[in-house]
Amino acid sequence: MFEVFTETIQSLVQESGFLNVSHGQVVMLLISFVLLYLAIGKGFEPLLLVPIAFGMLLANLPLAGLSAHDPNGGLISMLYKGVEYGIYPPLIFLGIGAMTDFGPLIANPKSFILGAAAQIGIFITFFGALLLGFTPQEAGSIGIIGGADGPTALYTTAILASHLLGSIAVAAYSYMALVPIIQPPIMKLLTTKKERAVVMEQLRPVSKLEKIIFPIGVTVIVSFIVPSAASLVGMLMLGNLLKESGVCERLCKTAQNELMNIVTILLGLSVGATATAESFLGIGAEDSLFQASTWVKMFTENPTLKIIILGLIAFALGTAFGVLFGKIMYWLSKGKVNPLIGSAGVSAVPMAARVSQRVGQEANPGNFLLMHAMGPNVAGVIGSAVAAGVLIAVLG
Repeated sequence: MFEVFTETIQSLVQESGFLNVSHGQVVMLLISFVLLYLAIGKGFEPLLLVPIAFGMLLANLPLAGLSAHDPNGGLISMLYKGVEYGIYPPLIFLGIGAMTDFGPLIANPKSFILGAAAQIGIFITFFGALLLGFTPQEAGSIGIIGGADGPTALYTTAILASHLLGSIAVAAYSYMALVPIIQPPIMKLLTTKKERAVVMEQLRPVSKLEKIIFPIGVTVIVSFIVPSAASLVGMLMLGNLLKESGVCERLCKTAQNELMNIVTILLGLSVGATATAESFLGIGAEDSLFQASTWVKMFTENPTLKIIILGLIAFALGTAFGVLFGKIMYWLSKGKVNPLIGSAGVSAVPMAARVSQRVGQEANPGNFLLMHAMGPNVAGVIGSAVAAGVLIAVLG
């Protein structure tokens, strides 16, 4: 009887995670703890960073089989099908559309220029990634981080380079969370205090008819020009139409709340579960952190570090080009346009617009740029979806 008990204990110990955890899994667990701290302790994009970090934790538990790519299937791998088949990101866009007021963009269509300008960073980074040895598909997925639009980055990556999904998800949402930290220095560097202090004229009122026609017209026009963007843009505009039509209150509230929350959990959890040690760090179970070759492999052969750096460059360039085009509009309008609103041309809604407002008020306490910045901000959402559609059409 004692021998049976001893054998049982030995078997449990041998099959426990303590004796089967790899060095790479330990590192990934530590990374997940750091991300959870940033989300919970510092409030950095918690609604998505918490499920992403916890998905990363689950995927790296030894012998648990909870990776999104686990061959035995299971809950996480089934949830990941929503990413793989491009289901979750468009549903996120549906919720964003239902929560967003397109009025500032309709009132000032010139905002489209600033939204488009902020996407230049995507294509510059695309060519930079090519020079560093990434494939065109990988380069396109990395470049789209510059739009500061997590769902678009995931949608593009799932189609073009799904093996980079974990790294790109962490980079994209990290930079979205860090918008209030990254953008202000760039904005101040490229503008003078006089430019930042410009008070813009109040936007004209937008009629209900305009708000109803806009999402329908944008869907048709964009889909005819870039059919690959129809899924994202179409769902974004459907959500907005539910909001503005005035006859779909229940559907609008569902898209804004229940559906958005459910999809956010499923998306974050399944994406986080792709970040295994092999895919994120580039090291296998046999690699030891006590060997110099492992560290060389992590920092030279592993693409994650390059992706994080390139993603930051893409985001910084997007912000910079938005501000520079804002300066051009400032000059052409003879000082009537505050160039700070150009920084909101990235897709982080409404965070980027709030940053424009804050930096503008630092230069002039009586300055209220929020609604003016929402125009380029919404245009940036559409612009990043179009950019993604172009990349998918050309590279997919």
